[in-house]
Amino acid sequence: MKTNEYPFVIGTAGHIDHGKTTVVKAISGIDCDRLSEEKRRGMTIELGFAPLTLPCGKTISIIDVPGHEKFIRQMVAGAAGIDAVMLVIAADDGVMPQTREHLEILSLLGIKNGLTVINKIDLVDDEMLEIAKEDVQSLISGTFLEKGPVMNVSAYTGEGIPELLDAIGDLVENCAQKNREGPFFLPVDRVFHIPGFGTVVTGTAIKGTISVDDDVDILPLLEVSKVRSVQVHNEPVEIAYAGQRVALNLAGVALSEIRRGDVVAAKNCFAATECLDVEIKLLPSVPEPIHHWQRIRLHVGTSDVIARISLLDRDKIIPWGMLLQRRY
Repeated sequence: MKTNEYPFVIGTAGHIDHGKTTVVKAISGIDCDRLSEEKRRGMTIELGFAPLTLPCGKTISIIDVPGHEKFIRQMVAGAAGIDAVMLVIAADDGVMPQTREHLEILSLLGIKNGLTVINKIDLVDDEMLEIAKEDVQSLISGTFLEKGPVMNVSAYTGEGIPELLDAIGDLVENCAQKNREGPFFLPVDRVFHIPGFGTVVTGTAIKGTISVDDDVDILPLLEVSKVRSVQVHNEPVEIAYAGQRVALNLAGVALSEIRRGDVVAAKNCFAATECLDVEIKLLPSVPEPIHHWQRIRLHVGTSDVIARISLLDRDKIIPWGMLLQRRY
């Protein structure tokens, strides 16, 4: 591993057209919109990835997510496993529906660290910027972002970008690293084929370490594979750690056999299941009760599946918002 590689992943979040991808390009020099469809439509559709070298010399990873409501599944997949978030809000637009939805999702995922970026300050005057700041403070009040920095930037002109890089550096220094102990576990978020090499998967390593020639299980495929090579930020390494963006070249696995949502894990340490115990928390914005045996969409790691809820002690769960309405 390069001495400047640091196991830390920061993800973007925010409403469509608020400039998440442009901010990432401004701080990293990399355009995460790699698909021709993304270029044509001017919007992020799939997850984007970029290394970010901070002023201190450490290189961390960025995951850029779509902001459109139709691509919320991609957003959740990208947010799984991140160490911190950069919530981007356009100064000329303010807080919008996906801004709120993304923040709620991040809270449900247990994200504890992050910062807020007010982008496009070049498009507003001082009065409008103050209104945007008040809007942002109202949004993040009472959330995990409340005590984090709020940075004012223009990804177009570069104003505030050096200060944003410094703030990200401080965030990295103050966040605990993922646990390298225990068996390796990597939810897959991208799969592709390289001629002459075979199947390659990428993801954020959640725990443990992985090395060249390690045997791994592919779940829920229940296949065993060997790691031919390991890369971090497109550079070959002998070993990768929890908290890094990792690419693995796997032996004996066809491209058609593995997909986003599957897991690459240490051999003989994990098992696939179709049933799990969970604790359910309903957001205040949920408009109706959740009923026993109701179909829901379940996100675990990078997977996205249809499931059913089996309530053990009641026939439905009523959101707090509905209970308060009934009371008054």
